[in-house]
Amino acid sequence: MRKAQEKIVTPENLVALLRGRKQRGQHIVLANGIFDTLHVGHTRYLAGAKAEGEILVVAVNSDSSARLLKGPGRPILDEQARALLVAAIRTVDYVVIFSELNVEKLLEEFRPDVHAKGTDYTADSVPERAVAARLGIRVAIVGDPKDHSTRSLLDAIRKAPHV
Repeated sequence: MRKAQEKIVTPENLVALLRGRKQRGQHIVLANGIFDTLHVGHTRYLAGAKAEGEILVVAVNSDSSARLLKGPGRPILDEQARALLVAAIRTVDYVVIFSELNVEKLLEEFRPDVHAKGTDYTADSVPERAVAARLGIRVAIVGDPKDHSTRSLLDAIRKAPHV
């Protein structure tokens, strides 16, 4: 088994790695997220994404894009720590850090077979749906119901009695 750090690659290296995998007939799945304070919902989302193909690529938002999406005080963990935590999950094959607010550019670059989004989305609300459709990339909604989040985890920690 590859070490987690070895799974974290640059976008340029990933294009070459995926080209070889596609030539061998393997289906590529792209999932993405901030993954700030990894929780059970994240692992179920990634397991669901992996079930859609043979190779799971996870795009992790950079610190700057996470801050723009989540607001002040976020992310809790820096992008390298978040990427390493995601890479440590057995079902994840590659991790790439990206700075954009959505993964349209990555869909264009990597041309996965499937774009996996969590159950907080519907087929109609996926931000990248038009790009995916134009490129012939299937969108899959995966994971368990969205009844947990990093925000709710942080709220619970803040409200817990201090001993």
